Amino acid sequence: MAMIGATLLAFGVAPAHAQEEAVLDRAPDSSDNLASLQHGAQIFVNYCLNCHSANLMRYNRLTDLGISDKQIQENLLFTTDKTGNTMSIAMRPDDAKAWFGASPPDLSVEARARGKDWLYTYLRSFYRDPTRPTGWNNRVYENVGMPHVLWTLQGIRDAKFETDTYEKTGEKIRRFVGYTQVTPGAMSSVDYDSTMADLVSYMSWMAEPAQQTRKQLGVWVLLFLALLSFLAWRLNAAYWKDIK
Repeated sequence: MAMIGATLLAFGVAPAHAQEEAVLDRAPDSSDNLASLQHGAQIFVNYCLNCHSANLMRYNRLTDLGISDKQIQENLLFTTDKTGNTMSIAMRPDDAKAWFGASPPDLSVEARARGKDWLYTYLRSFYRDPTRPTGWNNRVYENVGMPHVLWTLQGIRDAKFETDTYEKTGEKIRRFVGYTQVTPGAMSSVDYDSTMADLVSYMSWMAEPAQQTRKQLGVWVLLFLALLSFLAWRLNAAYWKDIK
């Protein structure tokens, strides 16, 4: 899988006309599926990490997903990196701003900032737009500065819009009608959606690697507090039973 840098969530330019807000699709939850998280980590390293850093994550933390140090070294590391290094990039911010118009954001906690549904819909909403410098646009983030680096997997799509005009105000609203597949990608639409779900699940895990442990611990804490409350209630009743 080719190492292609992404410019995920780069700043866009405000549209010249109003456009209806995109409806977000619900992201599948694969937070407890190690195979999905491992696949998402692979997609992240191969397609996102050349332009985006994840400076709050170390490679060796991927062992929590069942990936061994040897597998990390052989499949997920660049030549000069070590498993104890953070997921930083070599691209300088000044170069990124010159090439993309803005420095691509660090993605360590992007899933918590944006939400899984937003990311899942965003990654599946690119379409060809010859008017944009990169040749691509996005339904969720209009006029985004990010090229569609996953186009080889999804294929090339055009988006169809219709323009509605409100009689009272004369305001023109561009309404999305649907996509047209121009050329097929390496994946079917179902497989591509599944891959994006894996990527988003990994990004959600990366934003808080201990979230599953936190949730499990929270359940035990609530059960303990419930038991403690019951014992305190019965103890209180025993103390006061002979007092009238």
